[in-house]
Formats: sequence, structure tokens, C-alpha cells
Amino acid sequence: MTQHHIRFDVITLFPEMIESASRAGVIGRAIDNQLLEVHTRQLRDYTGGSPHPIDDAPYGGGPGQVMRPEPIFAAIADGAAELQNCRKVLFTPQGRPFVQDMARELATETSILMFCGRYEGVDERVRTLFDDEISLGDFVLTGGEVAALALIDAVGRLVPGVLGSSESPQSESFSEPMLEYPQYTRPQDFNGMTVPPILLSGNHRAIAEWRLEQARERTRQRRPDLLISRITDKDDG
Repeated sequence: MTQHHIRFDVITLFPEMIESASRAGVIGRAIDNQLLEVHTRQLRDYTGGSPHPIDDAPYGGGPGQVMRPEPIFAAIADGAAELQNCRKVLFTPQGRPFVQDMARELATETSILMFCGRYEGVDERVRTLFDDEISLGDFVLTGGEVAALALIDAVGRLVPGVLGSSESPQSESFSEPMLEYPQYTRPQDFNGMTVPPILLSGNHRAIAEWRLEQARERTRQRRPDLLISRITDKDDG
């Protein structure tokens, strides 16, 4: 059976940000093992010698600069042949919040292209190029590069073989609509703080029940909105 593989393409003014971060840790090893590919394109290569190559003042006035459509259209058209079936993502504060369910959905793709905006955003006509508009959260970044790296990490780690254990992604926070239960390792006693005895019992059923209750309690305390969402989803179903 063919192993699943994802190619990420990132159009950016700062390809070095993507390239350097992608060489580290789990994602770097996955690239070495040919489970993932990460490619970058420098947006300035597609300006065509325009006197205002990347950005210009907004029509109607207002602060800041807006990214011009011509180089963005040209950059995406340049890779059209090799990226015919790719999922195209625009990072914008106006997009859908990036959550674990979306990461799982994107992990089924074989090719994902991302555009990293800057300045006050992109010309509205650029939006017609993209399948998804995604936001990392309710805050504003100086550019989309951090969001692109977050997506590569969150999606890439879900590809089979990228993580050491195939069970790891299923037991983490947000894999279910609850936070993860507390985790412990050696030493058993550290500065008077001890590991809960149930985890030393060898009773796997009791441990599973303890972990589930701990996850529920932690979610009630820290993210009750997740439990409300779970109840709403069940009612809708």
C-alpha cells in the first residue's frame, strides 16, 4: 500500500522563516524520511518589474498598504501544472478558526498551497484563488508565516509515520472535545510531589477510567466551551 505523503507549498516574502523552521524536530525528520515536502516561493519573483511590485495604497484611502493582486495571481499560476489537485489556503484574520478537526481534514490532502499575507491584507480579488481562508486565532500577526508553520506542524504530524506512535494523535488534547489528562514520568517522587497511585497499579481499566475523569474535570475547569460544543453537536445529531 502506498504511504500517504503531503506536499506543502508556501508563497511568502520571507521564505527563510519557513525553510529554517521546517528543518527542525519532527517535521524535519519527516521531510528527511520523504513523508512530507515543504517548498517555498518568493513572492517578489513574480512582480514583473512593476514600480509598485508588492503593495500599494488602498483605493478610497485609509492607513497602510494593500498587497497587489498581480504577483499573487502570477505565483499561483506558475505552479498550476504540478499542483492541479492542491488545496489552496489564504491566511487572514477573517478566516475560519484553525482547529484540530480542520487539521485532520487537511491531513487527508496530498498537496496544500498557502499564501502568507502582509501589510493591511490582500486585494479582495485575490480571494477568488483560494479554497479556504484560515485564521490562527482572534489576534493579529505581522504576517502569515507563523500561521503557515503552525499548519504544517499540526497537519504534518497527523500523517502516518511522522510521529513515533500511531496512537499518539488520538490521545491528545482536542482529538476528542476534551483536554488531555495529566501525564507523569520518572521520578515517582519529585520535591514531595508524587505520581497518583492509580498510575502505578497496573490496572489498565482503572487507569483508563481515571484518565477519562481527569480529562473531563480539566476540561470543565479550563475549557467548558468544549463540553458545551460536544453537547450541542450531540443534540444536532
